[in-house]
Amino acid sequence: MSELLLDLHNVTKLYPGVKALDNVDFALKRGEIHCLVGENGSGKSTMIKIISGVVAPEPGARLQMDGQTLTGGRARNMVDMGVRVIYQDLALFPNLSVQENIAFGLYGDTRGSLVNWRAVKKRAREAMSLIGLELDLSRSVASLSIAEQQQVEIARAIMGELKLLILDEPTASLTRAEVDRLFEVIQTLKARDIATLFVSHKLNEIFEIAERVTVFRDGRNLGAFDPASLDQNELVYLMTGQRVTTEPPKAVNEDAGVLLEVSNLSKARNYRDVSFTLRQGEILGIIGRLGSGRSELALSLFGMNPADEGTVQLDGQSLTLTTNAQATQAGIAYVPENRLTQGLVMPQSILANLTVTVLNTLMGRSGLLSANKRKQLAQDWVSRLAIKIPNLAAAVQTLSGGNQQKVVLSKWLATNPKVLILDEPTVGIDVYAKNSVHALVKQLAEDGMGIIMISDEVSEVLSNCHRVLVMDRGHILDEIIPGPDAENDLLTRFNLA
Repeated sequence: MSELLLDLHNVTKLYPGVKALDNVDFALKRGEIHCLVGENGSGKSTMIKIISGVVAPEPGARLQMDGQTLTGGRARNMVDMGVRVIYQDLALFPNLSVQENIAFGLYGDTRGSLVNWRAVKKRAREAMSLIGLELDLSRSVASLSIAEQQQVEIARAIMGELKLLILDEPTASLTRAEVDRLFEVIQTLKARDIATLFVSHKLNEIFEIAERVTVFRDGRNLGAFDPASLDQNELVYLMTGQRVTTEPPKAVNEDAGVLLEVSNLSKARNYRDVSFTLRQGEILGIIGRLGSGRSELALSLFGMNPADEGTVQLDGQSLTLTTNAQATQAGIAYVPENRLTQGLVMPQSILANLTVTVLNTLMGRSGLLSANKRKQLAQDWVSRLAIKIPNLAAAVQTLSGGNQQKVVLSKWLATNPKVLILDEPTVGIDVYAKNSVHALVKQLAEDGMGIIMISDEVSEVLSNCHRVLVMDRGHILDEIIPGPDAENDLLTRFNLA
């Protein structure tokens, strides 16, 4: 039997005006843990669609799976061949139970009108045991954590004859402990000779799990590399063609006054006795695992999760923050963690998304919305943030993740805030886009804006913040000043690895 499970040659895919893949060769070994990396728009997603049979390549491509020559563009064939894809947005039935989701494929084989519940339970339990998953089979999937739902989907994939599992950005919403558990599952699959194609923007995870790394850039395959032969800087260069350097933020002006003062803020079951200050021109990091209370705190400062106790002062004035309108009027802006559901209206135009926060300032003499003012404002922000767009009328969902994030930033910067809260500002965007967002944040701070950056990436807060608050179980445990020993301190003392 050949060592190769998947062997693709001369794969090209054209879309109107775009060559998504350009004569790509790609190979995957049996039981291999293989990582695919590249910037947004590099061709990764198109390659996943071709491997899974969702789209067909241009004529001239040669596709082989398990020694068999394939006809592209037939998803059912690829499922039958043992290929499964698990996307960041999981494809489960939230109203159904764990066992119903795992054994869903059995229903098509059921004879008659009755479901064989004994068979459903038996097969679901068998699939769960193969990856060491222990859950109440009757529990609703909607009640599970994201990590548990992900494992349910993996268990469902094992129900068939699984040979290749494709994970697309699987760790974006997971805690470190949940990432560790996912990696254990991947190793379990490897022991069963099941290959994993792992796609992620988190380079530290690539080096942790990969046996080989394939790099895509501009629709081309630059090669498959042994991760031991690379470091993060070299991998970034391969992905982008540019050397990305990270400069710490410039020191806060000694004369800068306190901009925001939070005193003994508490919210039942969210956080307790939180106190801190933010100076003009300062970037304050808040780090903690998911569930630490960091996002709940941010939402309270934006009026969407009103605190039970405590005070907030901005420029020396006490604030009442019970709605986001109050926060916006006071000069506080908030970029949410999930830009797809909270930050943007995806089907609407770039123009509509960019200007939605300031429509009341764009009125003409007649008292009606001025189309010219609206368009000019949007064009100004597109230019200032170097947002790559086809045109202002295009739906925001057509943009890359990095450009979508810049649209979210623009719509809030248009309100001219004094304080900008960024909750996981670079989640799900590629390394070059991350660098662009970080550079923008530092420039805003230099211009005098106060910024709160929330993240679960140690390197992100240490590279971009003046101070870092460590949060756990609703409490601020300590304050860290970025420096040579800060990373080790965060990783060991607070178990944030």
